[in-house]
Amino acid sequence: MEKINIAVLISGNGTNLQALIDAERDALLKSGTLTLAVSDRPGAYGLERAKKAGIPAFAVERESFEETLEALLAKHKIGLIVLAGFLRILSPGFAKRWEGRVINIHPSLIPAFCGQGYYGLRVHEAVLERGVKWTGATVHYVNAVPDGGAILLQKPVAVLPCDTAQSLQQRVQREAEWELLPQAAELVCQKLAEAKK
Repeated sequence: MEKINIAVLISGNGTNLQALIDAERDALLKSGTLTLAVSDRPGAYGLERAKKAGIPAFAVERESFEETLEALLAKHKIGLIVLAGFLRILSPGFAKRWEGRVINIHPSLIPAFCGQGYYGLRVHEAVLERGVKWTGATVHYVNAVPDGGAILLQKPVAVLPCDTAQSLQQRVQREAEWELLPQAAELVCQKLAEAKK
C-alpha cells in the first residue's frame, strides 16, 4: 500500500514532532511517512529536530503563511497535515480545502478547556484553577471552529494535588500526547490510503 506523505506544522520545541519521528522509526507509524515540517516561527527548535531526522524543514513568514504553505504541500505531495504544538489558527477556507486531512493534538479532554485562547500552558493553568481531578489530551480533525472538529482519540490523565501548570503539561505530554498523536496519524493515514485504492 502506498504511504501517505505527512506534513507536520509546529511553533515551538517540536516534542510532538519527535514523538512522530520516533513512531515512524519504530514502525508504529507505517501507513504514512514524515515528508515535511513547517513552522510559523523561524527559531522553533522543532525545525532542528526535523532536519536531524532528514525531514525537509521550513520557517514560513506569518504574512504569507497559508499561500506559501499551500505551495510546499503541493510540492511535497502531502496527503495529511498534523498540527503538533502549532499555535496559529488556520483560516476557514484552508480548513475547508483540507477537510478530513488535517488533525490536531490538544492538551485537554475536549470539550473542556478548548477553543479560542486555550493553548499551551494556559490550558493547564485553567485546569488547575477550576480544580478538576482529570485532564488529558485529544486528537481531533481540524475544521473552521478552533478545537471544534470530530474527535479521533482521547486519553485521560490524573491531576495531582502537587501539580503546577508545568508539571501537569509535562505529564500530559508523556502519558497522553506522545502516545495519541502517532496512533491518530496512523489511523488517518490508513483511512486515506484505503480511499486511494
